Amino acid sequence: MSKIISNCPRCGAQKITFDVKQQHHTETKYKWQHWLEIFCICRHCFRSITFIVSQKEREASAIFGKTNGILEIRETLNKYVTIERFVDIRDKLSKPQPEHIPENIKNAFVEATTCMNIGCWSASGVMFRKCVDLATREMLPTVDENGLTKHIRRNLSPRLEWLFNQQKISSQLKELSHCIKEDGNDGAHDVPLTKEDAEDLYEFTFVLLEKIYTEPMKIELAQQRRDARRQA
Repeated sequence: MSKIISNCPRCGAQKITFDVKQQHHTETKYKWQHWLEIFCICRHCFRSITFIVSQKEREASAIFGKTNGILEIRETLNKYVTIERFVDIRDKLSKPQPEHIPENIKNAFVEATTCMNIGCWSASGVMFRKCVDLATREMLPTVDENGLTKHIRRNLSPRLEWLFNQQKISSQLKELSHCIKEDGNDGAHDVPLTKEDAEDLYEFTFVLLEKIYTEPMKIELAQQRRDARRQA
């Protein structure tokens, strides 16, 4: 039986051994790093916990690629995996996220929706604003032009206004953008956000990221498939 050593979130035992009963592959990062959820039983309190773990070394991909690969390992799994965390309320059914977005923006978006899951509306507002801030910085030209200044580069509100004026963001989103400028700032200061505020911020951020990243990538992938068909 496979085993792994960690602190137990259920009974508080430190560096206790867990028996690993099941594994479930959830995703692959960087085209090699397998992420798994492993169902375990604590040897101290005999209660269950599900850990989220990631593959440590690329060379172990053959083991992780097998259906029940790590369950066949008789050594302690800590040699092969990093325990990222355990499954908790953050993993409650979450809102969809845009596809094909950069990793740093994806991380901020996931954090924002996680905050929504647990009712931290102001915190989610701050993170949605960060998503928009990161995405719109990349849309600016490398040299100042058409009224672009250092102030606009540094501050989200005038930056959005400039991008709308330059038609780099669809004018259809302009009305929705007020929520990210005002509510996002409120979330970072003294005015608490409501659930409705957070929902508005989610909607705007989702649509904006889809326009910037998802739709162009879908077109590019479709073109690649078309080219592949014609070369076959």
